Amino acid sequence: MSASIMLVALLADIVTGWPRGLFAAIGHPVTWLGHLVGVLDARLNSPASPPVTRRVLGIVTLMVVTAAAAAPAALVQWALQDVQLGWICIGLFAWPLVAARSLNEHVTAVLAPLQRSDLGSARNGGAMIVGRDVTRLDEAGVARAAIESLSENASDGIVAPIFWGMLLGLPGIAAYKAVNTLDSMIGHKSDRHADFGWASARLDDLVNLVPARLTGLLIAIVSGVPGRALATMTRDATRHRSPNAGYPEAAMAGALGVRLSGPRIYHDRIADEPWLNGAARDPDAGTLARALGIYQRTLLLLAVLLAGLAWLA
Repeated sequence: MSASIMLVALLADIVTGWPRGLFAAIGHPVTWLGHLVGVLDARLNSPASPPVTRRVLGIVTLMVVTAAAAAPAALVQWALQDVQLGWICIGLFAWPLVAARSLNEHVTAVLAPLQRSDLGSARNGGAMIVGRDVTRLDEAGVARAAIESLSENASDGIVAPIFWGMLLGLPGIAAYKAVNTLDSMIGHKSDRHADFGWASARLDDLVNLVPARLTGLLIAIVSGVPGRALATMTRDATRHRSPNAGYPEAAMAGALGVRLSGPRIYHDRIADEPWLNGAARDPDAGTLARALGIYQRTLLLLAVLLAGLAWLA
């Protein structure tokens, strides 16, 4: 039944996303988790504390936030598991924890201005989905940043939550989103979070190990050039600074025949990252459009696989 539940969640998000009116009225589960992380960070993460204390309190924060997400989800699943059509209700509770439509919309907000040569608006759209300095990026840089974000978030925002929902039900998908939110907020190697966010960053790496590689495989399958995409992923994925993001990004680079990653600027600091598929050309607006098409076909393949698993069950 987990496949049916995750299929409901995925289809509900693809069709509607998270409505703006609903967000205005009650917010979003991820913003609720983010608020809790922010409160715990402010109260527990004192710069005056020794590193070991900050690590211990970071582990406590990880446990509290994950439990705050998983415990209500477990209660909901328990209450609905024997109800007629309860699996549909559980799927709807899982719906806001899948980010398929919002990712498509955010990348389209970069693609549309790029296609009409409005670099300023494309940069503004890119700033919503990447952490690097977009003000100095040319068309290739903006397209590259958007493709990388699309590839990585296809794993973090869709495949990984569905993977953990398949394994552990509603508590699994909720716990995954808690860990992913913790990593995005405190899992940085900054002076403030290097110790406090250490446990969250390590656990996020662990829970994304399988989903990232599955995402790269799915991208390759729907790319039209699976051999080239898989070869690029096999060769270059481990060159990425992340133990996971390199897999979907390298698969997408190979699928598109462009180079991704490479040097970039974060807060006036140049990060000299290695290239993925470095001998290939730079991307442009047309490449980004093709990447979005690959992403959409990846969603379709994922839905078909879930439907097949649900039918077999």
